[in-house]
Amino acid sequence: MKPFRIHHGRAAPLDRVNVDTDQIIPKQFLKRIEKTGFGQFLFYDWRFGADGKKTGQFVLDDPRYAGASVLVAGKNFGCGSSREHAVWALADFGFRAVISSSFADIFANNSTKNGFLTVRLSEEETAELMRRAREIDGHELTIDLEKCEVRDDRGFRAKFTIDEFVRHCLLNGLDDIGLTLQHEAEIAAYEAKHPAPAGIRG
Repeated sequence: MKPFRIHHGRAAPLDRVNVDTDQIIPKQFLKRIEKTGFGQFLFYDWRFGADGKKTGQFVLDDPRYAGASVLVAGKNFGCGSSREHAVWALADFGFRAVISSSFADIFANNSTKNGFLTVRLSEEETAELMRRAREIDGHELTIDLEKCEVRDDRGFRAKFTIDEFVRHCLLNGLDDIGLTLQHEAEIAAYEAKHPAPAGIRG
């Protein structure tokens, strides 16, 4: 998993509340068995018409937000079903983090396990970043997980809180497998002392 320490990127505003995982990645696209390739279907029902063509009306299709890697969204982002594909779609599209005043717990947990950062700021701070992303062309943000801070070059600076264990995992790029492999030597030593019976080896 790629470590998350300091990220600098363009911000895109998604001024909607209660964005659920079925809007992030609709159910008909959950048949893929890989973690990649979901980005093209991100927010599909908002970006494409019944004919399968882009409407050009959705914020992420605005050329001003091309290449955006920080999404600023309304409260309760990621509610709905527990599909991990929602995080995969956001990451595959190019996002590294979402800023909101609140997140659904399962979505936030899935994000952590995929090296994707959810940043909780106050509603006022989130609204200000949303305004700047709308009104300032090419507005960029720095998300500093080492300092737990979001800032820009126009005087915005806000601290955020995050569980220290989650922060440790993100800073060091550790998913569940990575955490386990930190104890690889101890595991090997245990297995050497407790070999499997011959009938169930390999």
